Amino acid sequence: MTDRLPAPVRRITDTFRSFTPGQKAVTFAAVIALVIGAYFFATWASQPTYSILFNNLSTKDASAIVDSLQKSGTKYELANDGQTILVPQDQVNNLRLSLSGQGLPGDAGTGYALLDQQGITTSDFMQHTNYQRALEGELSNTIKSIDGVEAATVHLVIPQKDVFADDQDKPTASVLVASKETQPLSGQQVQAIVHLVASSVEGLDPTEVTVAGADGKILSTGGGEAVGTGGDNSNEAQTLAFQNRMNTSLQNMLDSVVGPGHAVVTVNADMDYDQTQTTTKTYNADPSLPALSESNSREAYNGAGNCAGGVLGPDNISGPGCTTGTTGTGQYENSQSTKNNAINETQEVRRSAPGSIKKMNVAVLLDSTTAGTIDPAQVQQLVSAAAGIDATRGDTIAVSAMPFDTSAAKAAQQALNAAAAADQSAKQMSLIKTGALGAVVLALIFLAWRASRRSKKRKGLTPEERKHLEDMQAALEQQRLIELNEAIPAQMLEAAPDTYSDGEAREERVREIEQMVKDQPDEMAVLLRGWLAADATH
Repeated sequence: MTDRLPAPVRRITDTFRSFTPGQKAVTFAAVIALVIGAYFFATWASQPTYSILFNNLSTKDASAIVDSLQKSGTKYELANDGQTILVPQDQVNNLRLSLSGQGLPGDAGTGYALLDQQGITTSDFMQHTNYQRALEGELSNTIKSIDGVEAATVHLVIPQKDVFADDQDKPTASVLVASKETQPLSGQQVQAIVHLVASSVEGLDPTEVTVAGADGKILSTGGGEAVGTGGDNSNEAQTLAFQNRMNTSLQNMLDSVVGPGHAVVTVNADMDYDQTQTTTKTYNADPSLPALSESNSREAYNGAGNCAGGVLGPDNISGPGCTTGTTGTGQYENSQSTKNNAINETQEVRRSAPGSIKKMNVAVLLDSTTAGTIDPAQVQQLVSAAAGIDATRGDTIAVSAMPFDTSAAKAAQQALNAAAAADQSAKQMSLIKTGALGAVVLALIFLAWRASRRSKKRKGLTPEERKHLEDMQAALEQQRLIELNEAIPAQMLEAAPDTYSDGEAREERVREIEQMVKDQPDEMAVLLRGWLAADATH
């Protein structure tokens, strides 16, 4: 049955039959693994890529959209606790248009759509509340359009204006944003949210906007300053960044003087992050300028006076004012001058930016084994100038020379050298093993090729063998014709057709022999050599 198969299939079958049981088991396992891998790969490749259809949906809208997708037989996935619906990427635009035609999402509970529901009987309080809710919804939708923001909620506090109050409360805002886990919001994005909200609300200052993450970490405080990622305090992060920058610059300078690894510098800074404002007014009078206004007044009295008597006492007796009959002279003068000069008024307002240095301490440690020829005073002067040490501010600097403990460094260096040597040895051994394995494989391939050539040479038919085979085929054909002519006369072919079944079988066998000679010349050559050897022995 296998002789009727095509030659390539028959060769594969013969090769598989020549395998040992272990090779057959490995072949079966490999084929099964390939089939399973191809199945899973085809399954994975056939799955569509999902994209967001709608995000931050209400429960009502999400349920209606899911029902519509189920009726149309569209595949979908839910995320973000059912608030986000994902569909195949190539169907997003068509589905959005189709669902919009159905009025989905139809929840008009956010945005300026709230103002469309107001009636003529709506009170001022409801109008104010609806306007605030509409503004919050519009801001939430706008913030969600920022790259990396998956959800956003805005809360506004907008005090009502009172015409009878001199001081009005300022509006404030708080924003809660949820970003992708793999793409946290940057400081610029947080500041963009702050200024976007502040610019959208009348009278809202950016310093009155607080931004928080969905994980509970503060992204921007109410003071308007952004904090570092991970929830660290901004002041601490800025102080640490300043200290690291100073340490790096001073360390690079000392490494150039005493060499790498022979100096250690540490900077400890006390920063002032208070926001201060100073207002100064200065009045300057210029005497060269004429006065704006000037007035002079003078009062004078000059003359004689008589004393008619003093004040009457209780008994109508004159008081001791003067003596009766005495006379005298009097003189009085009073002058007043008022001049209003032009005065220059200068008002200066200074706002101190946060982050100034209140105090800074610098410590430098030199390795005495290598820095023995270096003057510590020069190092102190150099570091003081580089760090900007100000003694009036209370800054301090200390420079000391001590021998460094290099035992740990030497041990680490030895361990590193040993690891590098072991790694190099492992690489060399791996290369040797790979080379040896490659040499063995090449040797086996060469031996197999050599054996195949010898086998082909050994199995190849010589001209004498080929001639003998052709003679045998001719003799078999002639013998077949003779037997057919003798055993099956022509008149019996019509009367008893069953009698020539043997002849047909013989003819079939001859055809099979001819086909075997064509398809398997090597095997037939071996068989022919056996026959020739048998004839030679006889």
